Amino acid sequence: MSKPLITVEELAGEVGGPDLVLLDIRSAVDGGGRAAYEAGHIPGAVHADYVAGGWRVKSGSGGAGMLPDEEALGRLLGSLGITPSSHVVVLPAGTSAGDLAAAARVYWTVKVAGHDDVSLLDGGTAAWVASGRALQTEEAGAALAPDYPVRLRGELRAVSAEIERTIVEGGPHLVDSRNERSFLGEEKSPVAARAGRLPGAVHQDNAMAFDPNAKRFRPKEELAALFALPEGEAVTYCNTGQQAATNWFVLSELLGRPGTRLYDGSLSEWTADPARPVKTGPAA
Repeated sequence: MSKPLITVEELAGEVGGPDLVLLDIRSAVDGGGRAAYEAGHIPGAVHADYVAGGWRVKSGSGGAGMLPDEEALGRLLGSLGITPSSHVVVLPAGTSAGDLAAAARVYWTVKVAGHDDVSLLDGGTAAWVASGRALQTEEAGAALAPDYPVRLRGELRAVSAEIERTIVEGGPHLVDSRNERSFLGEEKSPVAARAGRLPGAVHQDNAMAFDPNAKRFRPKEELAALFALPEGEAVTYCNTGQQAATNWFVLSELLGRPGTRLYDGSLSEWTADPARPVKTGPAA
């Protein structure tokens, strides 16, 4: 099985392989979207727009960035040419912490669908260009593939009922992946009904994982210090499950912490029910 985080050099050795599927996830929000893809992409990459490509859906429970259902997820992965034998590599733009979070969320989505052979390119397309390697302008059409046989891995995902039990009874560490002002309740995302955090949550800003100078993940030893938690399971969350994906990727995939899950409903779903509690102000 491939490593979760791969280098440009490692990817270059695989380009052109029959089972390689490269997902260029650049959107208009991060990385220039379709126009940037058409101007130049890593050879063989298909465009799988993070915002417009169907990676997240709104739900009746209020969640603004939920995992698609099994049928929709199978269609999406199949439309991108992903089969059970594929090595999927997610390609961020390599420009910002938000872009990295989007790539981590796509990685999590592929893996939670039951496909383990997935990697994320460290530094993304920008790192590929910086290495002196050429881009391709011709569109790489996805290989025809049937709907992917999704087998949802519930051990990677947290749902609201589990969060309710954790708050009442104790359990996994709840990890708020947003900035400090959001954690304190001093600012609020438009998708959340109320400002604040999950009761008992600790704060680990997802942006800490991103090196703004190198435009990639910080070294593993720095991540281990920045994302240290007491022993036990952990659930990462944010507003829509995007920023939380960075923290999930760091804790689960890079630091190998068992029992780490992502709450894709996050505060957009949680605060839709006025009976659910939130906390504001400094943590105890």
